[in-house]
Amino acid sequence: MQWKVFAFFAVFTAVFVALLWLFQVVLLDTFYKAIKVNEIKSVSNAICSSINSSSLQEELQRVAVDNQICSIVCDGQGNRLYSETAVPNCVIHRLNSWDLAMVYTLTAQNGGSYFERFPQETRQSFTVLDNSLAFVHRQESPEVMISAQLVTRSDGKQLLVLLNSVISPVGATVDTLRYQLIVVSAVMILLGLLLAFLLSRRIGRPIESLNAAAKVLAAGDYDVNFEGEGYREVHELSDTLNYAAHELAKTEHLQRDLIANISHDLRTPLTLITGYAEVMRDLPGENTPENVQIIIDEATRLSTLVNDVLDLSKLQAGVVPMERSVFNLTESVRSILTRYSKLTDYHIVFYAGDDVFVDADELKISQVVYNLVNNALTYTGPDKSVTLRQSVDEGKVRISVSDTGEGIPQEKLDDIWERYYKVDKEHKRAQVGTGLGLAIVKMILDMHGGEYGVRSQEGVGSTFWFELGTVEPDSAAKP
Repeated sequence: MQWKVFAFFAVFTAVFVALLWLFQVVLLDTFYKAIKVNEIKSVSNAICSSINSSSLQEELQRVAVDNQICSIVCDGQGNRLYSETAVPNCVIHRLNSWDLAMVYTLTAQNGGSYFERFPQETRQSFTVLDNSLAFVHRQESPEVMISAQLVTRSDGKQLLVLLNSVISPVGATVDTLRYQLIVVSAVMILLGLLLAFLLSRRIGRPIESLNAAAKVLAAGDYDVNFEGEGYREVHELSDTLNYAAHELAKTEHLQRDLIANISHDLRTPLTLITGYAEVMRDLPGENTPENVQIIIDEATRLSTLVNDVLDLSKLQAGVVPMERSVFNLTESVRSILTRYSKLTDYHIVFYAGDDVFVDADELKISQVVYNLVNNALTYTGPDKSVTLRQSVDEGKVRISVSDTGEGIPQEKLDDIWERYYKVDKEHKRAQVGTGLGLAIVKMILDMHGGEYGVRSQEGVGSTFWFELGTVEPDSAAKP
């Protein structure tokens, strides 16, 4: 990359120097002559436009001073009405009345305008020969331009506007510029190469360093540190990569915890199922309904865990379709809580006013409530109390689930929604559920565009909540 940047700036410098030579030396004479030609034609048109002005003489004087253009305004007989000279030995001012009359005739024969450039040769004056202007005395002089144009005055009289301008040789100027450009080009090439080298290092070195560190990160070393120097974009890229490395390291750590937790949850019911089955096989009289029920309960627990892991994977992959409908959220929460009635040692209370309807996927929202209640049962305090509350405000219904457990430290509140995060490293088994509830809750509510959050105080307990927009009960029947 450094060499590409260096080559780019080197080529840019070479092209710039080449263009400088082209326009300042090679094409200088061409540009200068083109400018002088356009100038004399423009002045001729301006004078013709002011032919009826009372200040025409002042206009000719201004042109003579500003543009170094000699001028004569005469009639068809060669009588001079206005005249102004700007350079010594002006060729048009050497013309007599007969010559001016012949120029008048020549201009009329050419459609009312005549322009001629006389190359830089030995010349001093010209006359009209064979319907064209020609020099009769030769002597060293600059290149001459003659412009003649017929114009009709307001009184109907036609006049000739004759202008003369010289094109000074630029050979000496070109030679001077050539020597100057040799020095300037050498300095520019050196500075350009130096600038290209410095910029290529300043841009390329940090990116090479980031690239090398990225390869280390790709190899699985998440402790790598990205150090970006130079431009702001490189600093921002470095900070982004450091953040990505930190998040990957955290995800890797949390994934390991998840595997350990799930392994524990899988091993425990399998161990119980195997143990009770062996007891029932090997010991007479142990084939009792109680032992069979334990096997059934542990198999159910194992099935629930596998289903939750599959649900989490499907939600992460985005392959779970949304099936929205209008349903009674209040009644749905009550129905969910009835399944916990067999937990006689837990006290679950639901406070709600009027029934509230929402437009959502009923099955998935039921799963949200189910997982939040499971989480509360897992971490509630010795009083084994869990409280649910429903509140409605400004078209939104909020369901809150509170426990009386140890609470969550404030610095960890933002992390508990992470897919693999657990507040405590000592794995606690829920009475109902798998421990993957909050990850599933977050994904389902994100799918619905709902809001959610948690409030917690250490030693007091935690309250998890979510909000959905309310609808009218009969909105499902409306077109």
